[in-house]
Amino acid sequence: MPARAPLKTLHYHDLVASLPDLAGRTVAITGCTSGMGLILAHTAAAKGARVLMINRPSDRADRALAEIRATGAEAHAVPCDLLSFDSVRAAGPVLDSLCGETGLDVLVDNAGLMGLADEATGDGFDVQMQANHLSHFLLVHLAWPHLETAAALRGEARVVNHSSGARNSPKRPLTRKYLEPNGGNLGGDGWPGMQKWVRYQQSKLANLLFTYALQDRAGAREGNAVKVLCAHPGPTDSGLQAKSAPGGTTILDRYILRRTLNEAHSVEDGTCGLARAAFEPGVAGGEFYGPDAKARTGPALRLPAERDEMAEAMLWQASLAATGISDFFH
Repeated sequence: MPARAPLKTLHYHDLVASLPDLAGRTVAITGCTSGMGLILAHTAAAKGARVLMINRPSDRADRALAEIRATGAEAHAVPCDLLSFDSVRAAGPVLDSLCGETGLDVLVDNAGLMGLADEATGDGFDVQMQANHLSHFLLVHLAWPHLETAAALRGEARVVNHSSGARNSPKRPLTRKYLEPNGGNLGGDGWPGMQKWVRYQQSKLANLLFTYALQDRAGAREGNAVKVLCAHPGPTDSGLQAKSAPGGTTILDRYILRRTLNEAHSVEDGTCGLARAAFEPGVAGGEFYGPDAKARTGPALRLPAERDEMAEAMLWQASLAATGISDFFH
């Protein structure tokens, strides 16, 4: 595919100018070596927040950390490979050391994988579902005490999940088998190659339904001030396509990736939903931000809820079982 000219950013800079000062706040972001995660890290740093960069250890992670520190912001690395539950659990003590006194104001579950082969992680789960949802479920559980500390000290804290327009493409209900240790046995990769996109769709639908499920359960707790929100970017050339399905392996892959890139807005504009959900004053738990479904690109709007309470309950129980958590809030 030929090199593409940079896209003009139409909305993000005005949005950032409207956001409040974040001095004294701590913001943690997964998957922030590039793309929307790195842009959001720069935004948090520019607004005065302390930034925790949750990434798989790599040269790219080191460069991103140095880039944020070069702005004069306080930034710390939290090593975490979302394809390993043990690695996520090992991130817990690091968060404890960084957030034990100040708490954690915002946790943005941004990292994701897309369009990968039908393979299992070392834990037995589909690589896309574990990276995109299950490991984030575990990470939020580990971070929850620090979110509650920040909420008690400063009035609120937030969890922001990152979904996608792919949650409805293809439009299928969330199915439990994708949340169980069936990696490598979820449709395979044969012609025409649709099953990898079904697996991705299931993980992105899980991101949104997890938002509703967690908000309901957190909101039922006495004194809760932790808000759970979700965002989606619209079609965005964030680099995920290149990293997850280089060049496309079938005609279907190439069609999907080309369509996304042909419709894409800038990576900055794709970050608007995350920024609103993470930093905008006055948001409510359970809200969902992103471009309108018909327009596909454009400013991040507050979108209608897409509830499925039976699927949310199933997701919650399946995620507890997958991660071995008996009580999410303790």
